[in-house]
Amino acid sequence: MTFPQKIAAGSLLVSLIVLAIKGVAWWITGSVALLSDALESIINVATAIAAIVAIRVAAQPPDEKHPYGHHKAEYLSAVGVGVLIVVAALAILKEAYGGFLAPQPIDAPLQGMAVNSIATLLNAAWSAFLIRQGREHRSPALVADGKHLFADVVTSVGVVVGVGLVVLTNIQVLDSVIAALVALHVLWSGWEVIHESAGGLLDEAAPADQLALIRQALAANADEAIEVHDLRTRHAGKATFIDFHLVVPGAMTVRRSHAICDRLEAALAEALDGAIVTIHVEPEDKAKHEGALVS
Repeated sequence: MTFPQKIAAGSLLVSLIVLAIKGVAWWITGSVALLSDALESIINVATAIAAIVAIRVAAQPPDEKHPYGHHKAEYLSAVGVGVLIVVAALAILKEAYGGFLAPQPIDAPLQGMAVNSIATLLNAAWSAFLIRQGREHRSPALVADGKHLFADVVTSVGVVVGVGLVVLTNIQVLDSVIAALVALHVLWSGWEVIHESAGGLLDEAAPADQLALIRQALAANADEAIEVHDLRTRHAGKATFIDFHLVVPGAMTVRRSHAICDRLEAALAEALDGAIVTIHVEPEDKAKHEGALVS
């Protein structure tokens, strides 16, 4: 089992524990706001399972049907997570509407808030860990799961504050208002996850910082070549696909031009973990000059 797979499995365990704790908080109080918080945690469990499956699929090597690998499985998972978050938001809105029509008093609010706070602290620590490790290992599924958990942390804090306001003001309908606000925040979080993951599915170019590293590596290692042009990149999970045209003197031997390609591939692999490079070698009459990266 790889390190990201172990993290995803840990995420499932944490999500189950948090769900149980928040379920207890709702059972103690009967609060619609705390119920909305628990409903979101059910989605946390589902997203953790989706992340485990996606990371395992993405780690599979290329095969006959998937010669470029399975890297985009994580983006599919992240989009699925976003859809589940939206579904959770709609479910919370439904509960909030019912509570708004028939407000109910909150039982044992202090005990409920205390129990819910334990789950919030656990979620906060784990979400920070997930986002950090997901970025370090370039795992969109782990980053999406971490951001979803962070959204859960924000909503949980809002819920606790809202329940406190209900206790202080004795305005029971505030419980449902807080639940509705939670739903809107969750809905926005789901949209952000879907939007960010869609870029990977649509072959979005590598980020600006990675493009800068690629250009630096090409400029420093293209000795003997005439120019480099038509650079294209796309990222898919841990992999960054890089392809460009390398113009060399027409009289240069195949062996020599191949040596330049080897040097460039090695430099790009060192500059960018997960670089998969394709180079199209051309003779000097194909030089574009204008707009060339290396000239």
